[in-house]
This record gives sequence, C-alpha cells and structure tokens, in this order.
Amino acid sequence: MQNFDFDTVILGGGPAGFSAGIYAARGAVSTAIVDISMLGGQPSNYLELENYPGFSLIGGYDLMEKFEEHADKFGVNKFPMQEIESVDLISNPKVIKTSEVEIKAKTVIIATGAKPMKLGVIGEDNFVGRGVSYCAVCDGAFYKDKVVAVVGGGNSAVEEAMYLTKFASKVYVIHRRNELRADKIIQERAFKNDKLEFVWDTVVKEIKGAELVDSIMCENVKTGEVSKLEVNGIFPYIGILPNVENFNGQIAQDKKGFILTDENMKTSVDGVFAVGDVRVTPLRQVITAAADGAIGAVNAVKYVESLKEIAV
Repeated sequence: MQNFDFDTVILGGGPAGFSAGIYAARGAVSTAIVDISMLGGQPSNYLELENYPGFSLIGGYDLMEKFEEHADKFGVNKFPMQEIESVDLISNPKVIKTSEVEIKAKTVIIATGAKPMKLGVIGEDNFVGRGVSYCAVCDGAFYKDKVVAVVGGGNSAVEEAMYLTKFASKVYVIHRRNELRADKIIQERAFKNDKLEFVWDTVVKEIKGAELVDSIMCENVKTGEVSKLEVNGIFPYIGILPNVENFNGQIAQDKKGFILTDENMKTSVDGVFAVGDVRVTPLRQVITAAADGAIGAVNAVKYVESLKEIAV
C-alpha cells in the first residue's frame, strides 16, 4: 500500500470536487481528488446541459472533461476507481484509506454527491438492470419501440422522460400529485410531446414480470383504486440521498443524512468542508456545485495557512 500526504484531499470528482481542486491548487496547497469511480460525477451521464453559463448546449461528459483538463493544468493529483475502506475525519491529520493507498491530509473537502432514491416497492431490487433503471441516458437505447414509465414530477423526471421518447414508443409519467414540480419551461415542452402520457395522483405499488419487467401496479392516492400498467421498463426519479456511508456520524447531518455546513462550507468538524449535492442546500445543479467547491476550497486553504501560523 502506498502512503501519501496532502494539504487538502477532496472526496469526489464531480463538478464540486473538480472546482474545489482547481481553487485549492491555485491557493498553493498540495491537493488530491479521490473517487470511488471514474472522475466526472453524475453530469458525465447527462446527454446534454443547457443551463450552465457560457454553454447554451453542451454534453455532460464534454463539460466534465473540461473541468478535469482545468484541474490537470494546476497539477491536481487524482486517485480514481478507489475502493474506500475507511475515512477518519476526526483525527489530525485526517486519514483516508482505500484498498490501494493511505492518504493523510490537513483538510478534507467532501464532494461525494448524492444518489437516486429507490421507490422501495416489491420487485424493485429484483429487476434492477432488467427493467428497472435510474439512468435514462445510460439505458434508454435498450427500450427502442417499447413502453416505459418514469416516476416523479421534478426537472429530472420530466427531462429524462422526454429523453426516453427518442427511443420508446410511449412514456408514462407517473406523479403522486396533480401537477408537476418541474420548471415551467420544461413542463411546456413536455406537454407538447405526443409520446408522453401523464398519470396523476398515482404511486407505484409493485413491479412485476418474469425475466424482465412487464407491468407495474399503481394506486390512485385519492380514490385508492389499484390498476395495472403494462410497461417494459420503469425509471424512478423521486429524489436523492447523500453519499455519506463512509463517514456517517462523524459530522453534523440532517435527518436524511445531508451534511450541515455554514456559508463557508465548514462542517461541524474543524478542517472538514462539504460542497455540492452532499450538503444541505436549496438547489442542486452543476453551477451551484461548482460554486460550493470554490467557496469550500478557498476556506480550506485559509485553514491550512492558519495551521502554519500556529506551527510558527
């Protein structure tokens, strides 16, 4: 096992992590990014983005490639595809152990992001990869000329439903309320799409099939009526949960596990910052994640500098 020492270690290589890496490295502190998968985060799976300033339309992978190139310019060290075994945020220095390396750091910036919530219904776990998917961009092409359902009413749900119409013959959008939560401009586009059919006031109760999904059982929340909807696939987009498994309980979190920070991205533990989707925040977008990363890194650099002053 190799051992490394850095001033700042960033956990997560999405937009928040890369932004933090750029700002930390520019602050003249040794910096590394550690990720359990390939770098780029969730945006790498987005077909396209049209709300990141400066790019009226850009592929998610293309944008994150630019982030990574920018971080490379400032010499940010990268440790992708690391199986994390433990993270000690309380000790000084902080210690991150993976199956390959042990890294000690004066500061840690948590940028691990969030993951889709599951429906928690019968059949969901059994059919993952066989009709249940949480990524339309990843799996949409498998449903050419088939019927699928998207569960949810926010931006992600509606945008992914529209994306799926490029392949599927029909896409049901199932929402527990009688109106969408998505931005009005997205709603307008969706309502004009002939391949979309909206199923209001409804929740999914069960996912059924033999080898593959062939139907779902739905319940109208107002009438209690249960009906069967024949579909070949289902894509839940009902919310997200933070990726905090490796350090749960070491820092202050809300009831869902999202990390509590102040306006400087400081957590309840000295020398530990949290940025992007993993923290409590009113908006989770690429631009807000990048902004968080900048703020967190600037304050992490100040923390490192304060340690040097104490040492003197």
